[in-house]
Amino acid sequence: MNRDWIATARTLSEALPYLQRYSGAIVVVKFGGNAMGDADAMAQFARDIVLMKQVGMNPVVVHGGGPMINEMLDKLGIQSEFIRGKRVTDQATVEVVEMVLTGLVNKRIVQAIMDEGGRAVGLSGKDDDLLVAEADDPELGFVGRPVEMNTQVLRDLFDAGIIPVVAPVATGRGANETFNVNGDTAAGAIAGALEADRLLLLTDVPGVKDASGEVVTQLSPDQTRAMIADGTIAGGMIPKVETALVALEKGVRAVVILDGRLPNASLLELFTEHGAGSIIREPRSC
Repeated sequence: MNRDWIATARTLSEALPYLQRYSGAIVVVKFGGNAMGDADAMAQFARDIVLMKQVGMNPVVVHGGGPMINEMLDKLGIQSEFIRGKRVTDQATVEVVEMVLTGLVNKRIVQAIMDEGGRAVGLSGKDDDLLVAEADDPELGFVGRPVEMNTQVLRDLFDAGIIPVVAPVATGRGANETFNVNGDTAAGAIAGALEADRLLLLTDVPGVKDASGEVVTQLSPDQTRAMIADGTIAGGMIPKVETALVALEKGVRAVVILDGRLPNASLLELFTEHGAGSIIREPRSC
């Protein structure tokens, strides 16, 4: 008998406790980075999401699209101004952000999931007031932070057997306001509002690293805060772990920061004993 078949059967058998553990669980997955621009990586990600749904989980995909936004702004000749490293999002820019995220990027992911046999619906935070935001910093214009969430539309899609794919564009409290929301922030807000079992933040790095450069596989919120305070966690990892900490405070059971470039990264994290990346949770959480 083919050894590969035997290995596959053994893997499925070993995954059974985890399949049972996550049956009915809500898992929010932030998808972004280099994988979004690679057709094979996109297809593999979509296959993983379809598998999650097939085994009884309720996945929600929240995506970014920074490189695609930059490309479109360049094509349109729209110059960007930056303050403290963050892009000022004026009216013209936010219109491009909405067009790219809710159109081009969102529908690519929806199509990829459909191509793998799943059912998916693309929406943005503006649909049914899923995400209502306020200006995060007046100097940055239409960059928002979520202040209200209406997740009923997501629960309705769960019940219908459909995978929601969410673009991080939010409505405002004013008339015809649109805000661009950081993808990680939007994913954390949605996970918190759903009290999700897991929030998976797929990145281009293996996880949170200690002072020696080794990936830390398990972290408590207190340990995470200490690593920020002493400078071990720095740079672009800070907003990711801060998103994780806020999500945990809002009721998410655990947050995992993992390398989305790793084949089947989400499945390795959910369905194997070893897991993948860095999991942040309260010590007694499972």
